[in-house]
Amino acid sequence: FKTFSSSKILPKEKKLFTKEKQIKKNFHNFLFHSLCNTKRAKTAALSLLPVIGWMKIYRINEWLLSDIVSGVSTGLVAVLQGLAYCLLASLPPWYGLFTAFFPVVTYFFLGTSRHISVGPFPVLCLMIGSIVTRLVPDEGSPANITGFENLTRDEQRVLVASSVTFTVGVMQLAMGILQVGFVVMYLSDTLVSGFTTAAAIHILVSQLKFVLGLTVPGISGPLAIIYTLEIIFNKITSSNVCDVVISLVIMVVVFIVKELNDRFKSKLPVPIPVEVIMVSIIACGVSYAFDFKTRYGIDVVGHIPKGYEPPVAPNLPILQETAVEAFPMAIVGFAVAFSVAKVYSIKHDYTIDGNQELIAFGVSNIFGASFRSFVASTALSRSAVQESTGGKTQVAGLLSALIVMIVTLAIGFLLDPLPKSVLGAVVIINLKGMIMQAREIPYLWKRDKPDCAVWCVTCLASILLGLDLGLAVGLGVELICVVLRVQLLLGFIPLRVLRKRNKALRKIKKLLKKGDLQWTSKGFLNTSCGTINDSEDESNVEDLDQPTDFNDLPACIDWDAELPANIIIPRIEIHSLVLDFAAVSFLDISAVNGLKTLLKELIRVEVEVYIVACDPYVLEKLHHCCFFDDEVHPSMFFLTLHDAVLHILEKHPLLLGRKTLREKIKLTAEIAGNNTVKSRL
Repeated sequence: FKTFSSSKILPKEKKLFTKEKQIKKNFHNFLFHSLCNTKRAKTAALSLLPVIGWMKIYRINEWLLSDIVSGVSTGLVAVLQGLAYCLLASLPPWYGLFTAFFPVVTYFFLGTSRHISVGPFPVLCLMIGSIVTRLVPDEGSPANITGFENLTRDEQRVLVASSVTFTVGVMQLAMGILQVGFVVMYLSDTLVSGFTTAAAIHILVSQLKFVLGLTVPGISGPLAIIYTLEIIFNKITSSNVCDVVISLVIMVVVFIVKELNDRFKSKLPVPIPVEVIMVSIIACGVSYAFDFKTRYGIDVVGHIPKGYEPPVAPNLPILQETAVEAFPMAIVGFAVAFSVAKVYSIKHDYTIDGNQELIAFGVSNIFGASFRSFVASTALSRSAVQESTGGKTQVAGLLSALIVMIVTLAIGFLLDPLPKSVLGAVVIINLKGMIMQAREIPYLWKRDKPDCAVWCVTCLASILLGLDLGLAVGLGVELICVVLRVQLLLGFIPLRVLRKRNKALRKIKKLLKKGDLQWTSKGFLNTSCGTINDSEDESNVEDLDQPTDFNDLPACIDWDAELPANIIIPRIEIHSLVLDFAAVSFLDISAVNGLKTLLKELIRVEVEVYIVACDPYVLEKLHHCCFFDDEVHPSMFFLTLHDAVLHILEKHPLLLGRKTLREKIKLTAEIAGNNTVKSRL
């Protein structure tokens, strides 16, 4: 057909030519869409199963040995922390081993971080424990919940913990699917620091009963920590001396060795596993040899059942009862894990996906809840062990889960004589990092008082009201601080200053007209014999919002100079404001109108405004919305922040005359609600 011209093609041949062309087109489209769909399916698989991506680049010769060493070390620590942190959740200790196994296996396939150690996290364990003791208290009958019939107290508590964990997992999975991983932006580092410090205080108090060998009922709700301390001090004379001595010895030795590990970490091939040595070997051996349980009445871990229990379905009434308390747990668990994962991803130069992390932890908690584990996140100390011992990928995490499985299935009986006071001592000694966050208060007070207020209020509210209510109070205070900072970003309200200037202008014009003031070459001269006291003119209030009009005056007024007639106007310390629009992707009509109003107010009080790094789409939207007029000019837009600063320095050359540029140009950046970075000069 190529040799025929279109004019010579017969109708029958032309129809055949068109049909062949259509077949070729359809075949091409089929191949194109097939390749695109294959590529799309491959991308989706890599997104949902990140393990495929990093396993393809796994360097067996370089990474495997490091992962094995790291996995064994982390696994031993995970066993001890699983048993210890389970006490915070008010559950039998061996259920902590389930939490150190099932979520780890799931995260291996779905997680994007290669270095965090998934498992029990003390803050979440404590939050679980408060729910458990509320529904199934130590003393008295449990809550009236369907499904508690014919169950022992421990079985009821395990059912509560697993049901809450299921709820947390569903919430995290839903947030991941809906792509709302950005929620952690609202949990600032200051808020998280204050919250975790308060949680460390709660954990410390909760472990005192084990360290002292006392029987203290679990208390939840506001002021629970006060009531718990009251009971402990009332019973302190009944403390078990043997428990106290063992705990003190463990804490002193572990603390000293941990300090040595930190000081000589550059010289040690791997950190000394002091917790494993002191707890698993020495404490268990001494307790077994001298029969601490019988001789001294020490409470020990006791029999650890071998194997795993069959899956269990969540309890619907418990889900309804605890849904409100589960939400902060879902947020805190993800925020802590994501923060730790982000630190290691930056250190080792790879990326993590916040939404995929939500999906990974959501599925891990749902799967773990089915096998009676409780909420999993990551413990800072355990993740540090996994990374510092050479862990390269989550193969180390999988091997740590294998160590936990071996303990659960085969050698768990060796931990039967382990005193609970030793586990309490291990928990307390690992709180050092969280408690030492209190040292941030002087720094925050000097650098940022609103942040310091957020830290203190969050910490105090979490201590006194409980972790769930404390977190809500902290979020409220943080949002209030953000709103106030946005409203007073500049340290003054432009409209209020403009109105005061216009009122002063009215008064000066009136006094000039009456002859009480006179203009000279040196400024205004008071020609009145007495003190000038003129009533404030409240007529035409709307005119006060208009630009200042100097037409009827012999010269413009210097608002920074001393004004006549006892007129006092607040001084403005800045002359230029730069708005960085790099993070602004769109503006709606309300935002355009609000921005224009703000710019006009600033321009009318003689503050120069510059907008930099504006997206072309946003600039086009501003043109369509009639943003520019006689006061707001397109000349305020600059391509980069550097260009705007150079223009300001050229316009105000006195800035270059100071000792250092930093002394004269004060740059402050605050993240507003629309992610706009504002720089103040």
